[in-house]
Amino acid sequence: MRKTKPKKRVLLPDPKFNDVLVTRFVNDLMVDGKKTVAFKIFYDALDIVEEKMGKKEEKSALEIWKQALENITPQVEVKSRRVGGATFQVPTEINPMRKRAISVKNMILYSRKRSGHSMAEKLSAEIMAAYKEEGAAFKKKEDTHRMAEANRAFAHFRF
Repeated sequence: MRKTKPKKRVLLPDPKFNDVLVTRFVNDLMVDGKKTVAFKIFYDALDIVEEKMGKKEEKSALEIWKQALENITPQVEVKSRRVGGATFQVPTEINPMRKRAISVKNMILYSRKRSGHSMAEKLSAEIMAAYKEEGAAFKKKEDTHRMAEANRAFAHFRF
């Protein structure tokens, strides 16, 4: 590559939990630059999770959210590769930054598609579903893994 890699920007940790991952999540959740609104949605969603699951699980809402993210993080993905006129779906491992980005984006995407009144309710429902290893985001991860497993024969085309 001719160009140098761009510098990674340093994100400030969020005010409540002092966690950079929360800030990254809120930045993806944010619409039209409304960061305060996004923080409010996220914190409200965690309050709902705490209210519904915190007593049973004996974990904080933040730990439940982190475990939910872990549960929907894919390990492998398939990439299209053209070899001699045929296109193969080649399974490849994902680097950690991309893994996290995919899981965050999937959680937000499937939260938005859920039915519910407020975004905080939808997000909390998706977090709880992902924590229990169910829901649309978890299904997406399972489908990705199944696709990679089915195309394992083409792994030697890896680039």
